[in-house]
Amino acid sequence: MLEDLITKNRSVRRFKQDEPIKEQTLCELVDLARLSASGANLQPLKYILSCSPEKNQLIFPNLVWAGYLRDWEGPAEGERPAGYIIILGDKSISESFGCDHGIAAQSILLGAAEKGLSGCMLGSIKREKLRENLDIPQQYEILLVIALGKAGEKVVLEDKQPEGDIKYWRDSEGVHHVPKRTLDEIIIG
Repeated sequence: MLEDLITKNRSVRRFKQDEPIKEQTLCELVDLARLSASGANLQPLKYILSCSPEKNQLIFPNLVWAGYLRDWEGPAEGERPAGYIIILGDKSISESFGCDHGIAAQSILLGAAEKGLSGCMLGSIKREKLRENLDIPQQYEILLVIALGKAGEKVVLEDKQPEGDIKYWRDSEGVHHVPKRTLDEIIIG
């Protein structure tokens, strides 16, 4: 059921780094993005795949993890993603990418969830350093990075309390809690 897949698709920030992802799996996930909607059917997105430890090491230091967890610098060695998909906008096709990369990212993450993988969509990126590390031509705008792997943490959804906060947090057991606004709060008419 789609609702189960969406609920299962949580932003995971700690992974089982030693459980590899095959390049074929990354290709299958990008194919889901390829088949997804695109504004004016321009299809301006391109992708860089990474599932080798060496290439992953070029990507990881250029990502900023979990802004609400101020005392956490991101996944430690052994908890890092086993793979990445970098979503690029090809400026030779369009100067504006609208919401195409969001649609593509959600398709990739839902496909990952269906395959028993977890991911995290990252928009806080040290773009120029990543461009330099991977020798990405200026023709491509770095839009998002999707980190992927087997989940190494538990993520729990809970209703945001009326006077509560929407900031995610971790409890003393390391469980990641994600408060979600209730349906009554978000439907206004």
